[in-house]
Amino acid sequence: MNKFYQTTSIAYVNGAPHLGFALEIIQADAVARWHRQKGDEVFFLTGTDEHGAKIAKAAEEAGINVKDFVDQNAEKFRALKEVLNLSWDDFIRTSDQERHWSNVVELWKKLEQEGDIYKKTYKGLYCIGHEAFVTEKDLVNGVCHDHNKKPEVIEEENYFFRLSKYALDVATRIKSGNIKIIPENRAHEILNFISEGIEDISFSRPRKDLQWGIPVPGDDSQTIYVWADALTNYLYPKGQWPADVHFIGKDILRFHALYWPAMLLSAKLDLPRNIFVHGHITVEGQKMSKTLGNVIDPVELIKKYGVDAVRYYLLREITPTDDGDFSYKKFEERYNGDLANGLGNFVARTLTLVNKEQIKIEEVINIDEKIFNQITKTKRIIDEKMGEFKFHEAVAVLWELISFGDKYLNENKPWEKTNNSRSQIANGLFILKNVSELLQSFLPETSEKIKQSIEKKEKINLFPRV
Repeated sequence: MNKFYQTTSIAYVNGAPHLGFALEIIQADAVARWHRQKGDEVFFLTGTDEHGAKIAKAAEEAGINVKDFVDQNAEKFRALKEVLNLSWDDFIRTSDQERHWSNVVELWKKLEQEGDIYKKTYKGLYCIGHEAFVTEKDLVNGVCHDHNKKPEVIEEENYFFRLSKYALDVATRIKSGNIKIIPENRAHEILNFISEGIEDISFSRPRKDLQWGIPVPGDDSQTIYVWADALTNYLYPKGQWPADVHFIGKDILRFHALYWPAMLLSAKLDLPRNIFVHGHITVEGQKMSKTLGNVIDPVELIKKYGVDAVRYYLLREITPTDDGDFSYKKFEERYNGDLANGLGNFVARTLTLVNKEQIKIEEVINIDEKIFNQITKTKRIIDEKMGEFKFHEAVAVLWELISFGDKYLNENKPWEKTNNSRSQIANGLFILKNVSELLQSFLPETSEKIKQSIEKKEKINLFPRV
């Protein structure tokens, strides 16, 4: 049994969950379930990032005590386990002093002992959206490209981390594949960034300006930089590190592909093996924005269409490493075309025949060679595509098997009652049983419903048309 440890980024709790985080955690969940099906010993970690100036400001604007504010929002993210039918093994909160803070302090001390933490006065541009100092080259017409805001000019005495000491070593490890960044263009992006020259980074803020966070060990006049705090969450589950894969969004690539490996090198810890970087979700071609009023709430989407319809759309419609678009029109086209007419129709037709003729699963013995070969091929390709994090292609291949099953029924017409009808229905049942098993990683609720319907010989209407 192989160990497989995977993480998502930890969600920033300055607001409620949106469809972009749902995309990431559903992608991660599909991979975790796929590895479990293969017999691997999986540990799947997610959680919430709860410190920093942005959180403190959001709580103040909401007129709520900051601890109550993060508790409320963290609970909304924790509730996604049931809402999205997720299989994570643990949920870490960075405000958890018992489970998280000790790791942060321990890592800080390792960097300090290595001589990689030092104090100096610094004046620079601070983007509160990134919770980071930025340079002019990070700006477009003087504003942050990601947050569309002008950074503040801040001068303060902070602790710094010697990022410059490790940057070239990190680049070498990315080039050698010691850290594999998926897709390759994201690896080129971080390598280009490193090649432009890397300065040391501020690793703390004065506590008088930021009390909400972890105090620097031995100097409670300073608060540990939120990213130095947040990234350390991945070390929490004892005995699991190194991560086989970090799932992250493209906007936090720099922190995971440069800052984090540099911290690990300083602390003499292993590096993550893979960093998978997904794109963002737009809504009908526009960036999701509270101002535009187009933020898609995954919880509301699920109430209307069901959890597996949402999982299906995000895994099939969105190219995993690119930006993807959401529209209700496209969603309903996928729902009616692929789920109601495709999978739902095949399941209903097959089970109607099976139940009418009282075909038992034990009768599925003499499988048509073409069917056996098609299923074997489907499993092999899905295995390859999941290993390459190409979820949309893996799901597409599974739907080809569903179409194959439909075509088999149409061509053989087992309802016309020939000598081969019973055998043909049994073959259809064999296809359906394998479809159900292969759906476990992607649409687990649907997979279980099909399995139960086969066992109990019940009718099922999986996806009523909308």
